[in-house]
Amino acid sequence: MKRLLVLLMVCLLCVQGFTQSTRKIRELEKQHAELQKQISASETLLQSTKKDVKSQLDNLALLSGQINERKKYIETIEQDVKIIQTEVSRLQVELKALQRELADKKKKYEQSVKYMYQNKSIQEKLMFIFSADNLSQMYRRLRYVREYADYQRLQGLQVERKQKQVSEKQQTLLASRKAKEEMLKQGEAERLKLEEQEKERKTLLTSLQKKQRSIQSEISKKRRSADRLNAQIDRLIEIEIENARKRAEEEARRKAEKKAGTVKEKAVATGESKEGAKSKTTPSKMGEYKVDSEDRRLSGVFTQNKGRLPIPITGPYVIVGHFGQYQVKGLRNVRLDNKGIDIKGKDGALARAIFDGEVSAVFQYNGLSNVLVRHGSYISVYCNLSSVLVKKGSVLKARDIIGQVNTDKDGNTVLHFQLRKETEKLNPELWLHR
Repeated sequence: MKRLLVLLMVCLLCVQGFTQSTRKIRELEKQHAELQKQISASETLLQSTKKDVKSQLDNLALLSGQINERKKYIETIEQDVKIIQTEVSRLQVELKALQRELADKKKKYEQSVKYMYQNKSIQEKLMFIFSADNLSQMYRRLRYVREYADYQRLQGLQVERKQKQVSEKQQTLLASRKAKEEMLKQGEAERLKLEEQEKERKTLLTSLQKKQRSIQSEISKKRRSADRLNAQIDRLIEIEIENARKRAEEEARRKAEKKAGTVKEKAVATGESKEGAKSKTTPSKMGEYKVDSEDRRLSGVFTQNKGRLPIPITGPYVIVGHFGQYQVKGLRNVRLDNKGIDIKGKDGALARAIFDGEVSAVFQYNGLSNVLVRHGSYISVYCNLSSVLVKKGSVLKARDIIGQVNTDKDGNTVLHFQLRKETEKLNPELWLHR
């Protein structure tokens, strides 16, 4: 009975290992399919055919974004190939161990079959039993004959199950090797596309390098416009921080009054004087509060979702402008300073909320709409919208549509997105799921 239980446990573990290996491969294949879909979709974002500096700079940003996406995809493929190779090595070791166990089981089963064949007749078994010296010995011999027959049947079952385990392990190993080969093919195809894009980028850079003065003029124009936009955003965020402080102070005041009332009731109940009750009331320290309890709760949940927030634009996209100060690779003395990120989408793309929150401001700049959404201490900013579907005070859920992203006369549909924690500017790419 114990042997049978052990055998069943071993079979269960082997089946579980087979299932886990298969699931892991399927998860990797699913991730690859999603990444491949995003890469393919981003390739539909066409470059401008114009040769002026602005259009070429836009093309350079788009091309650089697509190259970065493809490089990340290739890195993911390489990492997954290593994971599958480790899995293949583990499966090979397990398969060899199972094959050794199968050979051992077959050998033992063969020996038991030979023994039973040599002692196959009923007469021989009966003679063996009845030739016992006494009744006790006869009983032991009878039990031995039965147990040996059971042992032989168990050996046959073990051989059969071990063969099944070997077959399943071989199938899993073949599936893992096939998955690895497919990923290597994908990686090679992506490398060829990457080489073509890098050649295209090099050609574009050669053209732009001859227009250094025009580039500086265009960059300066964009920087001045961005500075004016950021000044408005900073002012509105300061107002929102002040409003949050007032809400926190009001909440603190209500709590203090409630506590004072409770103390007073206790004092009356115990016969203490009003002066004594007042002396025991601790004044609230209003300056310690920055946000109220609901803001703290929402901020905590928001923080927990770092790296998992949805992209704030619908449809295919490419990040064409990164956060912070950085040098444009390949162009001399061209340095950008971005307070958020720029996401290029398709004509008709919509801006959507990255998390639950409340619209704290909607304002106009250069004829376009911009929206601030508060998530506790965090504020997300959506700029360059041709129309909006929300107003100040609107309560939003994650992925709710905010408005339509503007498409300019050159065909560029770019959402400028920022993320703040009070006055601190955050890198949105670290918070978004990509």
